[in-house]
Amino acid sequence: MSRAFVFPGQGAQTIGMGKALAAAYPAAKAVFDEVDEALGERLSDLIWSGDPEALTLTKNAQPALMATSLAGMRALEAEGVTMAAVDYVAGHSLGEYSALAASGAISVPDTARLLRTRGSAMQEAVPVGMGAMAALLGLDFDTVVSLAAEAADGQVCQAANDNDPGQVVVSGDKAAIERAVELAKAKGAKRAILLPVSAPFHCALMAPAAEIMAQALADVTILSPAVPVIANVSAKPVSDPNEIRQLLVAQVTGAVRWRETVSWLGAHGVTDVWEIGAGKALSGMVRRIERSIACRAVSTPEDVISAVQNLEES
Repeated sequence: MSRAFVFPGQGAQTIGMGKALAAAYPAAKAVFDEVDEALGERLSDLIWSGDPEALTLTKNAQPALMATSLAGMRALEAEGVTMAAVDYVAGHSLGEYSALAASGAISVPDTARLLRTRGSAMQEAVPVGMGAMAALLGLDFDTVVSLAAEAADGQVCQAANDNDPGQVVVSGDKAAIERAVELAKAKGAKRAILLPVSAPFHCALMAPAAEIMAQALADVTILSPAVPVIANVSAKPVSDPNEIRQLLVAQVTGAVRWRETVSWLGAHGVTDVWEIGAGKALSGMVRRIERSIACRAVSTPEDVISAVQNLEES
């Protein structure tokens, strides 16, 4: 049996996430303390008892989700589950940073600071209200790429997230995305809905943020991960620190190739995926992409114990 750990991206955040893990496992609590210290603020207070709107802000959601995922990892490690139990790691958008931290490539404090910088830079790259994203359901990736090119009409409109065979997200200028929504409906999409996001992520409009991240990543130590990371923009394994750095910069403006990532894992013998952190969105996507892969979400102490027992029995 081959196993991969995957880490969720933005949208999975909820008030209270990781609190039970921190209460049950000192090592999980230590992750939140590390992140608080790295950022110079009590992000953990916001995560556990704050305002949902404030948590949803990109600059907060990104380090918060990473902290919750790493708390899950530390809880698993406390029960004896280390990277030795895993063949690959991957993450969706900001989740790639969680994957790199979990595999020892980037320290938790550095990851927290990088994600705060990334979140702020992505938010500030485009004035509020000028960009948009939309989920197109029931159309395949190639159809959406063609549709996006048609909708662009001199503006930016790109396929940003290839999530699963029936869900592709487009990102770009607001007017172009609105055109894409209407085109998608005309081409038979089951649903085409504008997403409640604060900026158009993973498209060319994020170029200013990519420049900021290139500088931020140049100043951070990146080691070879304990296991290969399947990169968002290439959907292939990477272990070389310089290549990891380059791909993280490219990720800011590039598409999240999640469907291809999961297909790659399935084609290379992965039969078991654990989603570490908040929510179960990735598990749903994995099931729709590769039915042969068994999925397990790990976000509570009970999930940790259940996962460990499953591992011992397999």
